[in-house]
Amino acid sequence: MSAWQAFLRKHWMQRSWPAGKAFAWLVSLFGLAFAAQIFWLAGDQRQVLESSARLLNSTVPSTLEQFRLARNIEQLRLDGERVFSGRTPVARQQALFIVSLLSSHPAMLADRRTAALASEVETFLVQAAREGMSEQRYAEWDTLSNRLSLLADDFSIEGANLATDDLQLMATIMLHSQFKLALVLALVAVFLGGFLFLIHRHLIRPLQKMDKALNELRSGSALTPFSRASMAEIRAVEGAIGQLRDVMHENQKARQELHVLATTDSLTGMFNRRHFLALAEEEIKRAHRYARPICVGMADLDHFKDINDRYGHAVGDRVLQSISDLFGHTLRQSDWVSRYGGEEFAFMFTETTIEEAHRLAERLRQRTADNWIDLGDGSGLQMTLSLGLAEASKGSLEAALGRADAALYTAKKQGRNRVVIAGEATATPRKAVHESSDDLDLPVDER
Repeated sequence: MSAWQAFLRKHWMQRSWPAGKAFAWLVSLFGLAFAAQIFWLAGDQRQVLESSARLLNSTVPSTLEQFRLARNIEQLRLDGERVFSGRTPVARQQALFIVSLLSSHPAMLADRRTAALASEVETFLVQAAREGMSEQRYAEWDTLSNRLSLLADDFSIEGANLATDDLQLMATIMLHSQFKLALVLALVAVFLGGFLFLIHRHLIRPLQKMDKALNELRSGSALTPFSRASMAEIRAVEGAIGQLRDVMHENQKARQELHVLATTDSLTGMFNRRHFLALAEEEIKRAHRYARPICVGMADLDHFKDINDRYGHAVGDRVLQSISDLFGHTLRQSDWVSRYGGEEFAFMFTETTIEEAHRLAERLRQRTADNWIDLGDGSGLQMTLSLGLAEASKGSLEAALGRADAALYTAKKQGRNRVVIAGEATATPRKAVHESSDDLDLPVDER
């Protein structure tokens, strides 16, 4: 590295520049250069506007007048031909009438050459029509017809030549303007190229690096070190990103833990009661709004208290985890299940009639009864499940769960290991089951 490069790197490239001040200088410089170029082109633009106005207000009307006069002369010649070619006297008289109208047209009379020739043609045709057509008359008409054609061509050429000077002047100005515009565009391109290069080098590239760093933070990857930026604001942001990394990692871990605690049951991994009720309430509203079928269910493991008393709570937890896995493999993806409390579970069957929900519940009950729960010491046990179902297409979620709970206690009273639909049998409320628990020879809190 040369001494000059080292000096630039130390005193210029490594120096931080406030972004607002740097870009203000660049924008001011560009504005002055662009304004000077606009004034340079304004002169040519003014000349083009003057030539255009003259062409529009004077030259074009004169040109159109010449073309109309040439067209009238040509029409006079054609009608003269019809006087000679008419098959009947009436046709010749009609053509002669049109010749008279054209000869007396103000535009024809306004030009001396046209007026004289038109009068001569009219006089000739009137005499020819009166005295009859002869070979001599045809020869004379050929001469007049050629004179009319030549005069019409002259007027057409004169009309086209009227705009020649203005068009040539405009073409010259436009050619000069094109050269100036090309030079202006080249200067603007050079300036914008340098401007964009500076923006890319000192703004976009650092922003891309910061975006990459933020993506790395989002994905949990290691943060790539930043190179020293020239903009003071960029340097400050890069420093803040490094601090943000540590805070984000801590917050992300805390959010994950809080979300799990707030929505799931720590033992089974199912939805907890509060989260299930919140989701179910929204689903009930949707089903009511669109008149879709929906059912809820309550389930309870039979004689679960005996498991805890005989094997201990560790085995009871193992049973609950096994039943949770069974539910996950048996139910559909659209079905929801939560641990409602202890060994009690709540279900929601969306887009499901009560008959379909009954079939699902029966399958769940049968698989629970057939499920062998390994206790890890070579022994195992089997559990049964009682379920109560209720339609939720009408009424509140609380009312539907109440009916399903009453049906569940009816299933308990009828002997457990069965599915009862609310309304098919007399549903005994929870209080009544508690009061009749002595008849079942069970403790009050055992289901």
